[in-house]
Amino acid sequence: MNLKRHPLAPRELRWSRLDQRPAIAWLTGLSGAGKSTIATAADRILIAGGRHSAVLDGDNLRLGLNADLSFTPADRAENVRRVAEVARLMAEIGTVVIVSLISPFRADRVLARRIAGDIPFLEVFVDTPVSVCARRDSKGLYARARSGAIASFTGVSAPYEAPDEPDLILRTDGATVTASAEPLCTALLQLSAR
Repeated sequence: MNLKRHPLAPRELRWSRLDQRPAIAWLTGLSGAGKSTIATAADRILIAGGRHSAVLDGDNLRLGLNADLSFTPADRAENVRRVAEVARLMAEIGTVVIVSLISPFRADRVLARRIAGDIPFLEVFVDTPVSVCARRDSKGLYARARSGAIASFTGVSAPYEAPDEPDLILRTDGATVTASAEPLCTALLQLSAR
């Protein structure tokens, strides 16, 4: 392979200009757990507080960058790998990155953390019972999965491996969006402080 990493401007210079350090928060949980909602709320809070942040949302990425991937275990692993690589690139330029991705397999999340390298990485488990997720499901995915119209649906006909030791657990059943986002924001503000 004739590839060589091209040297870029020193990342510390970028970080000092932004007056922050980067971090990656990886929100994992079932479909309907509240990952995207919490990620978006946290992003708005961070921006309002002067942080440069961004959300990498699973659905948005599957409409573009990862549109060629299915939901087989191999393609799910590739989805996680690609998202982790993008998150790392964004963090290198100083961004606080919030990833919202089901990422059902522990091994794939371990890989995401490894790709983050020396960038602070928070595995955040959005812990919501499947019954609550199904009740919240505006897309009708759980009903379609239970009827057999969707094969290999995480939490119904495909496994979800909850994190063994997440850095943060957000329980959203009965909690407001703000109450769910606040602990994430607190952690990210601490990690990104210079």
